[in-house]
Amino acid sequence: MFVDELTMKRLSVEELAVDERGYIGLWKIVIVKNLPYTDLRKAGKVPKFLSHRLFPASRYSIWIDSKLRLHADPLLILEHFLWRKGAEYAISNHYDRHCVWEEVLQNKRLNKYNHRAIDDQFLFYQFDDVPEGSFIVRAHTPMSNLFSCLWFNEVNRFTSRDQLSFAYTYLKLRRMNPEKAFFLNMFKDCERRSMTKLFRHRAEVMP
Repeated sequence: MFVDELTMKRLSVEELAVDERGYIGLWKIVIVKNLPYTDLRKAGKVPKFLSHRLFPASRYSIWIDSKLRLHADPLLILEHFLWRKGAEYAISNHYDRHCVWEEVLQNKRLNKYNHRAIDDQFLFYQFDDVPEGSFIVRAHTPMSNLFSCLWFNEVNRFTSRDQLSFAYTYLKLRRMNPEKAFFLNMFKDCERRSMTKLFRHRAEVMP
């Protein structure tokens, strides 16, 4: 398990100590230093989108946000979302919002990012389709890897709110590669909920 130094301190406070072998339970702990961004949301996009670069020998990856816990066998997840559908990239539709404008309004309402930066990003895109990016199942194929790199580039260019740039990235991929198929499986959010359990982020206790 890769954790940054801040997360390691949090684990220590919660009495989840690393043993003499460097493990917490079944997990080997690797502390990541010199993060590429001071914005931890953006830093988290590196393993989210670039797992094929971090683990070049891997053939598949499953991304789940920290608020989720898997309660299904990873091999069954690959079979259900990729192999059975003949897909190489699987992501769910958003459970509530269905266009980028709705996502823009919600991000502003919750003050998730600078409003001007969100406006600039929306004016650049103005496309529909919003995914729920907390659960992504990928085969590390050339087109899947290219899509992930293009999506990461948009997060790097604008805000960390990756839902805003999903449709634009997909259309850009198709324009760049009109002769190559990209097998995308956008499944219903109820399927994501059947494979994972949601744990709400804990609110910080004010002093």
